[in-house]
Amino acid sequence: MVWPDTISKRLGVKYPIIQAPMFGVSTVQMVAAAARADCLGSLALADLSADESIELIRETRKLTDKPFAANIFVHHIPEVTDALKEKFDKVRPFLEQLAKDNDIEVKLPDLADLKVRPYHELIDAIIEEHCTILSFTFGNLDEQSIQKLKENGITLIGTCTSVSEALILEKSGIDIICVQGTEAGGHRGTFDPDHVPQIGGLSLLSQVYDHVKTPLIYAGGIYNAKTLNAVNDLGAQAFQVGNLLLASQESALLPFEKERLKKVREDEIILTKSFSGRYARGVKNKYIEAVEGSEYILPYPYQNKLTNALRKAAKFKQNTDFVGIWTGQSIHNYSELSTEEILRNLIFQIQGN
Repeated sequence: MVWPDTISKRLGVKYPIIQAPMFGVSTVQMVAAAARADCLGSLALADLSADESIELIRETRKLTDKPFAANIFVHHIPEVTDALKEKFDKVRPFLEQLAKDNDIEVKLPDLADLKVRPYHELIDAIIEEHCTILSFTFGNLDEQSIQKLKENGITLIGTCTSVSEALILEKSGIDIICVQGTEAGGHRGTFDPDHVPQIGGLSLLSQVYDHVKTPLIYAGGIYNAKTLNAVNDLGAQAFQVGNLLLASQESALLPFEKERLKKVREDEIILTKSFSGRYARGVKNKYIEAVEGSEYILPYPYQNKLTNALRKAAKFKQNTDFVGIWTGQSIHNYSELSTEEILRNLIFQIQGN
């Protein structure tokens, strides 16, 4: 295979392979390891505060002088209404009791204590820290932010899960579009948190390619040379991998979570809103079975913030039934080698074909 170079040249990397952001799983060490493999690392900032984000950017720069992408959430934050308060007062005690029934003692926060932040404060932090690449998910940046970032020479990578979302990103001047297939692990990049496009990744990539002129990254189901070659044939000019790195040395997953991944069956990988209020693909467990499809799910990001303490308590007890283990549909051996070795092995496979 001859590597496409439109995106790799734009991003300043040798290979057009991107380590997926994977907030909660990726680490600054993973970003640096991806850079050592001559790929693009992605630093997951999600909806952290500006100060927390600056600290992580500087920490990453201590480990690598190569380019990396900062990645943020650009979700809409629902207004706190009386209806939301009323629902919150039902959800919190239900989840606390569910945890207690399963030997997890946890006190969940009040609604007023949830730290829910818009993304705008991160824009200035990213500019001030001289980041050169910004990727984002859950929607599109506002026009003013796009203008401000472009004036500072920052390359913008938006995420789409449908042709209509791709067209919105292209029209607003986003430089590169990441097409996220339904196969991908973790949260959907869908603009509407209550809707998941039912189109498969390969069909979606092919259709987006036919509708936009913007260079495309593909994410979802890539775990070996065959899957990467397939999406290359369909028009992808760069390739985002996340599932492949879940059990890597640099992953933030704990040993008990990695072991659960290695035993996962195809019928256990499902889409759920139960942990965060947004659809995410991961491993089915007792918590998901109890909450998914129930009245005990708040809109994102409130559900995500509320369940954070529960997930931490479950991690401490090494209880796989109450943590969110996000993974894609492509089951593989979940290598525990370093991120650098895993990516170099993938590159070797591809160059051997």
